[in-house]
Amino acid sequence: MTTQTKKTTTRKTTTKRVKLPPNPFVHEVLDLVDSQRTKAKKIEILQEYTDDALKAILIWNFDPTAISIIPAGPVPYKENEVPVGTDHTSLRREWKNLYHFLKGGNDTLSTMRRETMFIQMLEGLHPEEAKIICLVKDKDLESRYKITYEMVQQAYPDIQWGGRS
Repeated sequence: MTTQTKKTTTRKTTTKRVKLPPNPFVHEVLDLVDSQRTKAKKIEILQEYTDDALKAILIWNFDPTAISIIPAGPVPYKENEVPVGTDHTSLRREWKNLYHFLKGGNDTLSTMRRETMFIQMLEGLHPEEAKIICLVKDKDLESRYKITYEMVQQAYPDIQWGGRS
Protein backbone atom coordinates (compact mmCIF):
# COMPACT_ATOMS: atom_id res chain seq x y z
CA MET A 1 0.00 0.00 0.00
CA THR A 2 1.26 3.44 -0.85
CA THR A 3 0.41 6.49 1.08
CA GLN A 4 -0.46 9.54 -0.90
CA THR A 5 0.30 12.89 0.54
CA LYS A 6 -2.00 15.61 -0.38
CA LYS A 7 -0.20 18.74 -1.37
CA THR A 8 -2.14 21.85 -0.58
CA THR A 9 -1.39 25.04 -2.33
CA THR A 10 -2.67 28.38 -1.39
CA ARG A 11 -3.77 30.53 -4.25
CA LYS A 12 -3.29 34.19 -3.90
CA THR A 13 -6.01 35.89 -5.82
CA THR A 14 -5.34 39.39 -6.89
CA THR A 15 -7.92 41.44 -8.60
CA LYS A 16 -6.54 43.14 -11.61
CA ARG A 17 -7.60 46.74 -11.63
CA VAL A 18 -9.49 47.61 -14.76
CA LYS A 19 -8.47 50.95 -16.18
CA LEU A 20 -11.05 52.77 -18.23
CA PRO A 21 -10.09 54.85 -21.25
CA PRO A 22 -9.90 58.63 -20.93
CA ASN A 23 -13.37 60.20 -20.93
CA PRO A 24 -15.28 56.93 -20.46
CA PHE A 25 -19.00 56.61 -21.05
CA VAL A 26 -21.09 56.94 -17.88
CA HIS A 27 -22.23 53.32 -18.26
CA GLU A 28 -18.59 52.18 -18.24
CA VAL A 29 -17.98 53.98 -14.95
CA LEU A 30 -21.17 52.58 -13.41
CA ASP A 31 -20.35 49.07 -14.65
CA LEU A 32 -16.91 49.34 -13.02
CA VAL A 33 -18.44 50.62 -9.78
CA ASP A 34 -20.96 47.79 -9.88
CA SER A 35 -18.20 45.19 -10.27
CA GLN A 36 -16.39 46.28 -7.10
CA ARG A 37 -16.96 44.18 -4.00
CA THR A 38 -16.50 46.74 -1.25
CA LYS A 39 -18.17 50.05 -0.58
CA ALA A 40 -14.73 51.70 -0.25
CA LYS A 41 -13.68 50.50 -3.72
CA LYS A 42 -16.95 51.72 -5.22
CA ILE A 43 -16.43 55.16 -3.70
CA GLU A 44 -12.82 55.18 -4.91
CA ILE A 45 -13.95 54.47 -8.50
CA LEU A 46 -16.62 57.18 -8.33
CA GLN A 47 -13.99 59.67 -7.17
CA GLU A 48 -11.41 58.58 -9.74
CA TYR A 49 -13.80 58.98 -12.67
CA THR A 50 -15.69 62.01 -11.40
CA ASP A 51 -17.41 63.95 -14.12
CA ASP A 52 -20.21 66.52 -14.31
CA ALA A 53 -22.39 64.13 -16.34
CA LEU A 54 -21.98 61.36 -13.77
CA LYS A 55 -22.77 63.74 -10.92
CA ALA A 56 -25.83 65.08 -12.78
CA ILE A 57 -27.40 61.66 -13.24
CA LEU A 58 -26.61 60.67 -9.64
CA ILE A 59 -28.22 63.89 -8.38
CA TRP A 60 -31.28 63.29 -10.57
CA ASN A 61 -31.55 59.74 -9.26
CA PHE A 62 -30.88 60.30 -5.55
CA ASP A 63 -32.05 63.86 -4.76
CA PRO A 64 -35.73 63.73 -3.80
CA THR A 65 -36.15 67.38 -4.85
CA ALA A 66 -35.00 66.63 -8.41
CA ILE A 67 -38.44 65.75 -9.74
CA SER A 68 -38.74 64.25 -13.19
CA ILE A 69 -41.50 65.66 -15.39
CA ILE A 70 -41.15 62.91 -17.96
CA PRO A 71 -43.88 60.28 -17.46
CA ALA A 72 -42.80 57.23 -15.46
CA GLY A 73 -42.44 53.87 -17.12
CA PRO A 74 -41.03 52.62 -20.42
CA VAL A 75 -40.11 55.21 -23.04
CA PRO A 76 -41.06 54.52 -26.69
CA TYR A 77 -37.75 55.19 -28.41
CA LYS A 78 -35.68 53.38 -31.03
CA GLU A 79 -32.27 52.27 -29.74
CA ASN A 80 -29.28 53.68 -31.60
CA GLU A 81 -27.89 50.63 -33.43
CA VAL A 82 -24.89 52.09 -35.25
CA PRO A 83 -21.47 50.73 -34.27
CA VAL A 84 -19.95 52.24 -31.13
CA GLY A 85 -17.79 55.25 -31.84
CA THR A 86 -19.41 56.22 -35.11
CA ASP A 87 -22.64 58.08 -34.52
CA HIS A 88 -23.38 58.16 -30.81
CA THR A 89 -23.49 61.14 -28.57
CA SER A 90 -22.81 60.67 -24.89
CA LEU A 91 -24.03 61.88 -21.54
CA ARG A 92 -20.76 63.81 -21.28
CA ARG A 93 -22.11 66.01 -24.09
CA GLU A 94 -25.83 65.88 -23.28
CA TRP A 95 -25.88 66.32 -19.50
CA LYS A 96 -26.29 70.09 -19.78
CA ASN A 97 -29.70 69.51 -21.40
CA LEU A 98 -31.07 67.31 -18.61
CA TYR A 99 -32.57 70.33 -16.82
CA HIS A 100 -35.33 70.39 -19.48
CA PHE A 101 -36.69 67.17 -18.00
CA LEU A 102 -36.84 68.27 -14.36
CA LYS A 103 -39.46 70.28 -12.51
CA GLY A 104 -38.39 73.91 -12.42
CA GLY A 105 -35.79 73.40 -15.15
CA ASN A 106 -37.51 74.81 -18.22
CA ASP A 107 -41.19 75.37 -17.58
CA THR A 108 -41.68 77.15 -20.92
CA LEU A 109 -41.58 73.88 -22.89
CA SER A 110 -44.83 72.18 -23.78
CA THR A 111 -45.24 68.59 -22.60
CA MET A 112 -45.15 67.35 -26.18
CA ARG A 113 -41.95 69.26 -27.02
CA ARG A 114 -40.24 68.07 -23.82
CA GLU A 115 -41.10 64.42 -24.45
CA THR A 116 -39.98 64.71 -28.09
CA MET A 117 -36.65 66.20 -26.97
CA PHE A 118 -36.24 63.38 -24.45
CA ILE A 119 -36.86 60.69 -27.06
CA GLN A 120 -34.50 62.38 -29.54
CA MET A 121 -31.78 62.52 -26.88
CA LEU A 122 -32.26 58.82 -26.04
CA GLU A 123 -32.11 57.84 -29.70
CA GLY A 124 -28.79 59.64 -30.14
CA LEU A 125 -27.15 58.22 -27.03
CA HIS A 126 -25.19 55.00 -26.73
CA PRO A 127 -27.85 52.34 -25.95
CA GLU A 128 -26.46 51.69 -22.45
CA GLU A 129 -26.47 55.39 -21.59
CA ALA A 130 -30.05 55.71 -22.86
CA LYS A 131 -31.04 52.87 -20.51
CA ILE A 132 -29.35 54.70 -17.62
CA ILE A 133 -31.35 57.87 -18.33
CA CYS A 134 -34.56 55.83 -18.42
CA LEU A 135 -33.70 54.35 -15.02
CA VAL A 136 -32.71 57.72 -13.57
CA LYS A 137 -35.90 59.49 -14.67
CA ASP A 138 -37.80 56.96 -12.55
CA LYS A 139 -35.20 57.15 -9.72
CA ASP A 140 -34.47 53.47 -10.22
CA LEU A 141 -30.72 53.32 -10.86
CA GLU A 142 -30.25 50.91 -7.93
CA SER A 143 -32.25 48.25 -9.76
CA ARG A 144 -29.36 47.87 -12.23
CA TYR A 145 -26.28 49.09 -10.36
CA LYS A 146 -25.18 48.39 -6.80
CA ILE A 147 -24.78 52.01 -5.81
CA THR A 148 -26.43 53.84 -2.93
CA TYR A 149 -27.16 57.40 -1.89
CA GLU A 150 -24.67 57.03 0.99
CA MET A 151 -21.88 56.04 -1.43
CA VAL A 152 -22.61 59.05 -3.62
CA GLN A 153 -22.62 61.34 -0.57
CA GLN A 154 -19.23 60.01 0.54
CA ALA A 155 -17.72 60.12 -2.94
CA TYR A 156 -18.95 63.65 -3.66
CA PRO A 157 -19.22 65.68 -0.46
CA ASP A 158 -19.38 68.85 -2.59
CA ILE A 159 -22.89 68.04 -3.88
CA GLN A 160 -25.55 70.17 -2.26
CA TRP A 161 -28.63 67.99 -1.77
CA GLY A 162 -32.14 69.40 -1.80
CA GLY A 163 -33.72 72.62 -3.08
CA ARG A 164 -33.79 71.65 -6.76
CA SER A 165 -37.42 72.09 -7.75
